[in-house]
Amino acid sequence: MRITVLGGYGGQSQECQMTCLLIDDAIALDAGCLAQALSVDHQRRIRSILLTHSHIDHTNSLPFFIDNVYGDGDCRINIFSSPDTIYAVRRHLFNNTFWPDFARLPNHLLPALRFNELVDEVAIEVEGVKFTPIPTHHVVPTHGFLIEKGSAAILWSSDTGPTLRLWEVANTVPNLAAIFLETSFDNSMQTVANQSQHLTPRTMFGELRKLERRLPIILHHLKPPFIDKIHAEIGAMAHPDVTFIEQGKTYEF
Repeated sequence: MRITVLGGYGGQSQECQMTCLLIDDAIALDAGCLAQALSVDHQRRIRSILLTHSHIDHTNSLPFFIDNVYGDGDCRINIFSSPDTIYAVRRHLFNNTFWPDFARLPNHLLPALRFNELVDEVAIEVEGVKFTPIPTHHVVPTHGFLIEKGSAAILWSSDTGPTLRLWEVANTVPNLAAIFLETSFDNSMQTVANQSQHLTPRTMFGELRKLERRLPIILHHLKPPFIDKIHAEIGAMAHPDVTFIEQGKTYEF
């Protein structure tokens, strides 16, 4: 299983792209920068997108991606997400006011966009990869994902504050290779992190106490203004298993 980090951040700057993973060169997990990070030719090879939740740093490029692939032969894009996220995307994004409703184009019988509802902890297989949606604690309904292919498995937290079920899953999957865990703010922003249900280095290390085994912990979703402070605070704790996601890198499991 190959996971390429197109964007690994919880915001955007010149250096930081918003959250989007490319799995086995064909499946997108979130779409913060899907249209910006890939050539149009590569975008046309993608037919499946999983969304963790509705926030714009995870859905931003969907309209431009659909524009780029629409009309490319038998264009059928499947979006998989929770009912709440699908409702939000259809009402607030593809609503014929903000952007055309591609769930009804070219017609309602054969639309370019097809929405597929996920059920908590019910696994689905998408193009040979198994995804199990795990609810996390965020200000809107959000899924992390257990992602499995063959003997490889990783856990993607998506956005979350202190949570529990994610760690219960982490402690029971025997072949888990790594956990990608969000850390959005530095410790001085703890109040904002609590209110928005994100993690800081302080609360992230509190979460690691729920893990009953040693695994690589790869931090993602850093907010661009706080990257340097987060790096310094994590570095001061000198945890041997904790590293940071690398944008543009392909991880192989």
